[in-house]
Amino acid sequence: MTEHEQEIEELALQLADMLGAALYFAGVKKSRIQDGIDAYLEEIDNFFEDGNEDAEMGMEEVIGLINHLKKTNPELFA
Repeated sequence: MTEHEQEIEELALQLADMLGAALYFAGVKKSRIQDGIDAYLEEIDNFFEDGNEDAEMGMEEVIGLINHLKKTNPELFA
C-alpha cells in the first residue's frame, strides 16, 4: 500500500467516525450507530441513483439526509 493509499484509508475511517458522531448527536441510539451508518450509506446510493451523479454532498445535503433518515428509520433514533 502506498503512502497516499494509506492516507486515504485513514481519512475514510475518520469520516466514518464523524458520521457516527453526527448520527449520535442527531439522536441515533448508541447501540444502533452502525445501523444508522448503513442506512445513511444506502440513502446516499439512492440519492445518486436519481440522476444526481455530479451532485456534491455538502453540509445541507448531509443534514437533509439525516432528517430523511429520522422519517424513514425512526427505530434508529432515541
